[in-house]
Amino acid sequence: MLTNGGFDALLLGGRSGSGKSSLGFEVSAQLQLASIAHCFIEGDFLDQAFPAPSGDPSRTLLTEDNLAVLWRNYSARGYHRLIYTNTVSVLEADLVGRAMAGEVRFVGVLLTADDATVRQRLEYREVGSQLEAHVARSAAMAEMLEETCPPWVIRVPTDGRELIDIAREVVELTGWKGL
Repeated sequence: MLTNGGFDALLLGGRSGSGKSSLGFEVSAQLQLASIAHCFIEGDFLDQAFPAPSGDPSRTLLTEDNLAVLWRNYSARGYHRLIYTNTVSVLEADLVGRAMAGEVRFVGVLLTADDATVRQRLEYREVGSQLEAHVARSAAMAEMLEETCPPWVIRVPTDGRELIDIAREVVELTGWKGL
């Protein structure tokens, strides 16, 4: 935590099938075991509306507004640490910072996974007609994230690793246990 009363945010980003949501829940579980106060927001749920709002085709404004409302409720109850998962969260520190309305110390983690690992995970998760489209979007997003990710973001591979071990690594990266 920032010593001047600011906030901490762990941004978990990565292509579909890289393990963001599962890791967010496991990081939260490990922080609970360590009695470290925090909240966890799954960013994919912040913009689930059809059709896209007028003037906001990418739903970015909707995401920011919804995140701001949730964070305002959490921070009013004394929370100052946020775990935020979203495919592009590591590219949206400015958006998250505005929504948190204060000074924020960010830790950005880009989860990586190869195409075979992602396909296997998505085959398990995607039960409808969108598997191939989802796999293709995931590959395109992996390339975009690799090309545009800021240098302060730490890449963490998830291929062939246990979720608990990845979460331990990420919790250590936050530095929250030592505060």
